[in-house]
Amino acid sequence: QVDLAESGGGLAQPGGSLRLSCVVSGVTVDHFGVGWFRQAPGKEREGVSCITNRDEGGDTYYTTSAKGRFVISRDSAKNTVYLQMSSLKPEDTSVYYCATANAWHMHAEMLCSSEEYFDTWGQGTQVTVSS
Repeated sequence: QVDLAESGGGLAQPGGSLRLSCVVSGVTVDHFGVGWFRQAPGKEREGVSCITNRDEGGDTYYTTSAKGRFVISRDSAKNTVYLQMSSLKPEDTSVYYCATANAWHMHAEMLCSSEEYFDTWGQGTQVTVSS
């Protein structure tokens, strides 16, 4: 059974930083694509950043709003994927979810384009950016 546990959310000031963690259990995260998605109240869930499986090179993708501010990374020893978020803005306020995809031969941008590629989701962690 695959299980994902997000943590690291909380309250941050504009311009601040947070690091989200997604601890994966039940499978080896190196063999899976992983995505970070977010959903703000009244809005659809959107892909923020994705990383493909390590076996195929670990290609990364960032949505336009995240590019240059967020970094996705994987720690194989801890079976964990991180999302380092910097220069946070109020519009980053959302519930953030991580998800795994048993996807191969796919660039990270394509992986992030649809939730349908992802089989397992975490419970989400709230990020609030406010002064």
